[in-house]
Amino acid sequence: MGQVREVMSTRLHTVEPADTVGEAVAVMAQHRVGSVLIMEGDRLLGIFTERDTVRALSQAHDAARHEIVSWMTHDPKTVSPEEDSEAALRTMLDRGFRHLPVVDGGKVVGIVSMRDLAG
Repeated sequence: MGQVREVMSTRLHTVEPADTVGEAVAVMAQHRVGSVLIMEGDRLLGIFTERDTVRALSQAHDAARHEIVSWMTHDPKTVSPEEDSEAALRTMLDRGFRHLPVVDGGKVVGIVSMRDLAG
């Protein structure tokens, strides 16, 4: 099946920790993606996904105005670009993830989705 680097997307959609849930959802909708990375400079702080959107909206009527850090997954699991695609897929299935940030040498270089790996 190859390595993660062969199927990952290198186009990153990001927001900053002070941004709101509404701003993150707008970025996801604009780019038709299921997640955004929360970055502080080059540092990955978290990931916010479609599932987090549903959770936020179901638990708080004004969630769209909340800071993203209240709802994101902090310190998300990541994979290396050299990781075997099947191993990454297995991790996603075992942990219930649809998206994994790809990190090389401490720097985010891409993101891989369930769709990328299943294709």
